[in-house]
Amino acid sequence: MRLLPPILVLILLVAMIVLRFAAPDPVVVSYPYNLAGMVLAAAGLLVTLAGARPFGHVGTNIRTFNEPGALVTDWLFRRTRNPMYLGFVLLLAGAVLLGTATPFLAVALFAITADRWYTAFEERALERKFGEDYAAYRRGTRRWI
Repeated sequence: MRLLPPILVLILLVAMIVLRFAAPDPVVVSYPYNLAGMVLAAAGLLVTLAGARPFGHVGTNIRTFNEPGALVTDWLFRRTRNPMYLGFVLLLAGAVLLGTATPFLAVALFAITADRWYTAFEERALERKFGEDYAAYRRGTRRWI
């Protein structure tokens, strides 16, 4: 079984909340500054949803481990090859809302997993399927931002 990114994000969100209460110190962002986490989380959710939208428009697969059907290079994909993963990282970075240091472990874990596992897998699949078209897109567009 392969763990899909949104499922990992949900697991990590729960883990972040548990960590907040299991290890309430040190507080690194106090009230009211921690409320900035709501802005980060909302921005992350918007970026993730906006990144997913073009997949529906072209009728291609969005699931990480399935065969890609089309090479999406417009909208947010002109600036980053992975807007949905970037959005998930921002959503998790909303951990600022929790105020303590321990939830940030989940943010780092997801960012590393997305970079080393999910995107690496997807990039190999895209290279196999789209060859030089993907290689040219990859050369002209950053992985993250």
